[in-house]
Amino acid sequence: MLRATSASLYTCSQRMRLLLPPSASASTSTVNSPNKRVENQHTVDSLYELSVDIRKVRRFKGWVLSEGTAYVSETADLLRDMGADAPAITHILETHPEAILCRPDDITTQRDFWLSVCASKRQLMSIIEKFPASFFTLTHHSNQRANILYLQNLRLSNRIISKLMASAPQSFSQPVERNQEVIHTLRETYLDLGGEETNLRIWLQKLLSQNPYILLRPAEAWRDSLGFLREKGFTTEELLSLVSHLKASMAELKPEDMQWAMDYIEGALSCSKDELKQIVIRCPAILYYSLPTLLGRFQGLMDAGATMEQVKESPNVFELTTQIVLYRIQKLLSCGYDIRSGSLDVIVGTKKDFEMSHSKLQLRPRRPLFNPVAPLKSAEE
Repeated sequence: MLRATSASLYTCSQRMRLLLPPSASASTSTVNSPNKRVENQHTVDSLYELSVDIRKVRRFKGWVLSEGTAYVSETADLLRDMGADAPAITHILETHPEAILCRPDDITTQRDFWLSVCASKRQLMSIIEKFPASFFTLTHHSNQRANILYLQNLRLSNRIISKLMASAPQSFSQPVERNQEVIHTLRETYLDLGGEETNLRIWLQKLLSQNPYILLRPAEAWRDSLGFLREKGFTTEELLSLVSHLKASMAELKPEDMQWAMDYIEGALSCSKDELKQIVIRCPAILYYSLPTLLGRFQGLMDAGATMEQVKESPNVFELTTQIVLYRIQKLLSCGYDIRSGSLDVIVGTKKDFEMSHSKLQLRPRRPLFNPVAPLKSAEE
């Protein structure tokens, strides 16, 4: 009886806590945790009025609630002026509550920077909703301004620049000279490999669009990767093909990792140096897969019944995980196609590519099985 009474009292106290306003909840929390910093009650109440989940903020960014100065209503007003509705403001402040610690004047300056590359406040607002931390990182304004002007002078589209600012804001906080060095190296690389000056801008935009973090990689990384491949005997034309396929990933490659990958493929497929080059050209992804990944995928192919010669002829099969390979092989078997007597080309490519190949195989007339009890047709029938 005593245990049941204790349980009911506990349940009742829990219900009472849920009914308490944020102020009471905060004060209770502070009393029970003497070492915890006292929350700024005005901040808590202001966020509560904007429907912000205070418990979520306490859990992940509780220190924000204890800061002496916060600009909750001012930040909300600035976001509202840029077109944010109530749910958007709530989402932004829950995701990045540090925004309320930014001075309104600094946010206004940041807004003007970003509007110089965004077509409208609506577009800017959509970026802020996705990348609030990037927008509310209010440092190095002079570097930001210099980097924006530099990229605009390169005639890069504002769409690409705004994507860079949102995805990799660090590249705008660093001195403009760092970005100039990387861009200069990219330009030299492209032209040395036979690219044309008239296509340089488009090529740069594709690189930066596919990997916004490329400006954060040192220029030497490009030189080291290309230098390694030159030593391996790849011609200028072949290098341009590799760079075009790998695009920004080229800056992530390390010579030692590429060496391990190439050594493994050469041994696993028992191929010559020239055959290895052709395999890499046809499947550049081999250069950035880790050794355990390559080993696992190759073993999966062997276990599924593929041969080394088949893999040599269709090296792009390494781009598929073992799970996808096995699924596609089983699906092909269901319509009578056995990869052991054909090419692996039918299973490579995107999901859409495979579905098209699979549907074509299903449309092929299949030989009817011989039925020994069926009456034979006479020649006159």
